[in-house]
Amino acid sequence: MYEVLLHQFMSGERAAGQSLNIGALSRELDVSQTPLREALARLEHTGLVQREALRGYQVAPVMTREEVEQLGEARVLLEPRLAYEAALRTTPEFLEGLREAVEDFRRSADVADTETEGFDLYWRSDARFHMMIAAQSGNAFLELSYAALGGQIQRFRLFSKFGRTGAVSAAPEHDAVYEAIKAGDADGAAEAMRHHIIGATERLLEG
Repeated sequence: MYEVLLHQFMSGERAAGQSLNIGALSRELDVSQTPLREALARLEHTGLVQREALRGYQVAPVMTREEVEQLGEARVLLEPRLAYEAALRTTPEFLEGLREAVEDFRRSADVADTETEGFDLYWRSDARFHMMIAAQSGNAFLELSYAALGGQIQRFRLFSKFGRTGAVSAAPEHDAVYEAIKAGDADGAAEAMRHHIIGATERLLEG
């Protein structure tokens, strides 16, 4: 159920701020309430769903400008370091997986704004790219720090609705990070990631 609801959020089927009534969802999706409650609790933990007393669950609201700025500040402190460390610890399997994520993201650029499947490929490949780098850092605490931000980064992807504009702009930035990591250029990977995070944040704020 987690993946089903997440897909509905990312595709725009359920809008920011929309109420999520467990009984209605159970009937609509033809499932019992127990897996729904578990999925909603997991989504709440990531920040994509909020729960209020007497009102129940709702899809998280659109990020405020301040939240976007603060998330960008947190990411630019963390993710360049993750890229730096990952560049020092490459393996053939890691590089192959990262290359696939980069290629999937590039393929999403022309359709992310016009097709649900394109946007789905866009955010999933973007998430995979960043999570793989975090996991390859070799530092469990840095990886946990990224995981703690993960839901808010998903919220950033979801409610920014960059679509094609974001994918087209970010694709060469992903390429630059990948090429630096592949070359074992830790400083270059960190700088490329820093450029990417700042660019993504600025594109949303200016949009």
